[in-house]
Amino acid sequence: MSKPINVAMIGQGFMGRSHSNAWGQVKRFFKTELKPVLHTVFGQEFEHPENFAQVWDWQNASTNWEETIKNPEIGFIDIVTPNFMHAPPAKAAIAAGKPVACEKPISATLQEAREMSQAAEAAGVDSFVWFCYRRAPAVALAYKLVREGRIGQIRHIRAAYLQQWADDSVPFAWRFKKALAGSGAHGDLNAHIVDMTRFVSGLEITEICGSIAETFVKERVVPNGNMTDEELRYSKDAKTGTVRAEVEVDDTVLFLCRFDNGAVGSYEAARQATGNFNRNGFEINGTKGSLKFNFEDMNHLEYFDATQPAEVQGWTKILCTDPCHPYVGNYWPAGHLIGYEHGFTSMAYDILRKLNGEEPVVPLPSFTDAYNTQRILESALISATEKRWVNVADVR
Repeated sequence: MSKPINVAMIGQGFMGRSHSNAWGQVKRFFKTELKPVLHTVFGQEFEHPENFAQVWDWQNASTNWEETIKNPEIGFIDIVTPNFMHAPPAKAAIAAGKPVACEKPISATLQEAREMSQAAEAAGVDSFVWFCYRRAPAVALAYKLVREGRIGQIRHIRAAYLQQWADDSVPFAWRFKKALAGSGAHGDLNAHIVDMTRFVSGLEITEICGSIAETFVKERVVPNGNMTDEELRYSKDAKTGTVRAEVEVDDTVLFLCRFDNGAVGSYEAARQATGNFNRNGFEINGTKGSLKFNFEDMNHLEYFDATQPAEVQGWTKILCTDPCHPYVGNYWPAGHLIGYEHGFTSMAYDILRKLNGEEPVVPLPSFTDAYNTQRILESALISATEKRWVNVADVR
């Protein structure tokens, strides 16, 4: 017999739509004993959460997140606010003994990320972070192939997450203010590829050097009146004023690193890489083979098997849409592609499995996992500022 669990979502916007869709769809595609109920969505008054609730089938709307979290009817908290507002509701949920999920990076500061991790561990509360690219079937397959020893000992990892949206016509928003965002492309994009490569490879970054952080657009026009995150990001010059504000975060960060098995790597995040809409991927080279993934072609994984005879060696492009691939059997027949939103739905499924005492299809990142990713990001910023090697173990 199925059991309901009432979900409250703290925040709205782009991620709010992605998460609302996931919680609404998961029971349609997956058989779960726990059935999520879209109970309450929180938003600021100017966001009109009642309108959001109506569109996305939330039963209630709230402008008070503290009361929402304390509501005894709520069993699970999902946080999709801007970065600076992750820690307060997350800590409140943990204090109330309620499992909690949070968008990445889990906080605007390393200190708050550490506090969130420590609080969840001390309370024994389940915590989750929406590194949803782990749920792409191709990425989950790469994880499996590495665990099976298919590519041997890993020697090199290269990862890049490139977007083009933040040109100089985009107005000033919370994403460009350090106190609200913590960092720019680094926390927004490098967070994803650091987690994804840690997940696939099973390796940990131990040292960072050669880091470069740059802000190309130094000032942006401040918009007149309140605008949603999506209006600020995509409407560009619409409703903007004449006052300009200093951009306090990076547009791009690149760094080199060493892993705990002796492998080396490079990471690059950029919001102004013209021609790249959401190019999020990696190449991992081992002694027996290699793997490549690019989210703009998310249904494919490329695999090179160096154990084959030389005359037949070459890159194999695997279409990861067969029911034997992770999650796919719950969606469409083979060859019928899945998209961005399915990663969120698959993660909602794994969260429900974990809350029900079952194993997820692939491991779920906790607040502690995300804190360790944030330690790596912080180490890269230290390296960029101080122009030196940084031992990640020293950054806590």
